[in-house]
Amino acid sequence: MTECGQEQRFLTGPGAHWTTGLPPNPALNPPSTTAKAGRMNASFSPSVPPAGSAGPDVLRTLLERPIPALMGVLNVTPDSFSDGGEFIAPDLALERARAMIEAGVDIIDIGAESTRPYMGAKAVTAEDELARLRPVLSDVIALGVPVSIDSMKAEVVAFALDQGAAIANDVWGLQRDAAMAPLVAARSVPIIVMHNRESVDPAIDIVADMKAFFLRSLDIAAKAGIARDKIVLDPGIGFGKTAEQSMSALARLRELDMFGLPILVGASRKRFIASVSPSEPKERLAGSIAAHLIAAQRGASIIRTHDVAETLQALRVANAIESKQ
Repeated sequence: MTECGQEQRFLTGPGAHWTTGLPPNPALNPPSTTAKAGRMNASFSPSVPPAGSAGPDVLRTLLERPIPALMGVLNVTPDSFSDGGEFIAPDLALERARAMIEAGVDIIDIGAESTRPYMGAKAVTAEDELARLRPVLSDVIALGVPVSIDSMKAEVVAFALDQGAAIANDVWGLQRDAAMAPLVAARSVPIIVMHNRESVDPAIDIVADMKAFFLRSLDIAAKAGIARDKIVLDPGIGFGKTAEQSMSALARLRELDMFGLPILVGASRKRFIASVSPSEPKERLAGSIAAHLIAAQRGASIIRTHDVAETLQALRVANAIESKQ
């Protein structure tokens, strides 16, 4: 994430090629992360309208900046772990979206099903998600900032893309809904592939598990025809992980450079922070910023946060200091 001649400490490093047992495909194995990021875009099929200012080069533009792009969380749910119920009313959700834009957000990530990174999430139907999204999604998209749809259901993602959403965000990394990968390929939109687990296993090497998971996801993506330069990886901090494993995932984030893909990190208000400094979700701003600065230093290209203004300030100051070396 750099501009020509500017500080490059927050850029993900070049990754080695990986294999899935498929024949080599030059289009899926770009020579470097920088080249890959430069080609990444959010183009649409002709039937899908663009999302406000989300033109065909939206992600390329964001990934070329000297600091990570900021994705702001907008939960239109009654039970999300940090802000459940606060923005389920359409007018409040729209007000929240406007506030994040004023604070400097680059992407708004809207979700209508809580996928709480701990036990206790209540599964909802696609109809439930759509009922929560319909009153607000088009208005949020009309604000002009690229919108990602946070859903593990292809039906919901398709609806959001039809409305003009620019990015799909799948917390099960293309491995839950078999229709997701073909949909993303057909629409030619970027996809965030997040690592997840059905249950926590404190005995495993979580980074090794993440690598194996991503290899499976990338194999699914390749077979479906998703271009490699449309893929962003997310280690899924807090999802199917102990607090120690979440911290290990952040500490060892550079090991994901092997894939040569942009990395998104969402550590905002996660429970691992309370394992170090006891706190409730809304008391974890400082811990969230600390985790996100570490993630940026280790190559994260996108930061997903509830606290846009504070996180942006921290990233800007850290980058300014680093640029003086």
